Amino acid sequence: MNLDDPRAQRTRARLREAILELVAEQDLDAITISAVAKCAGINRATVYQHYPDVHALVVDAMDGPIAEVARAVRVCPADAPPDRAPEALAGLFEHIAARAAVYRCALGDQGSAGFAGRMREQVTAALAERFHEGKRPTGFDDVPVDVHAAYLAGALLGVVTHWITGERPAPASELAAAFWRLFRA
Repeated sequence: MNLDDPRAQRTRARLREAILELVAEQDLDAITISAVAKCAGINRATVYQHYPDVHALVVDAMDGPIAEVARAVRVCPADAPPDRAPEALAGLFEHIAARAAVYRCALGDQGSAGFAGRMREQVTAALAERFHEGKRPTGFDDVPVDVHAAYLAGALLGVVTHWITGERPAPASELAAAFWRLFRA
């Protein structure tokens, strides 16, 4: 299949829209390829031409939002005052809150390991890039850059997962401020 073909691009776009619609309504483990095909208005066999399973489709559908998370991490100033979360970090939590149903489904107990892995990888890469540019918090010169970046990416993913899958998630601004205090500690 030629992914540059406009027909393939349209089909993949419809499949991404369909999976995001479905995960906003139900748990990921309850979604079948047949349900995705029906929602997208295409043949079930066509889905398999593009994606091996529902999890791969979710990862692809969320690639843009994951990239937004990584961009926010990349531009977050490490030297911002400790008492107020930087605008980029607050925006990151607002971004997740606006897509809470999808993130809850993808990061929950029955979520997608591929999605969580992609998010962790991209955030780690964004942090490592910042650190290599000299924008690293002080006091960690004895820790390898990639280890430091992975540690912080894991912490962010853990906080986001705990927050978004909780029974009554706190406001995004509150979580951004809490994460920033932890990050600055």
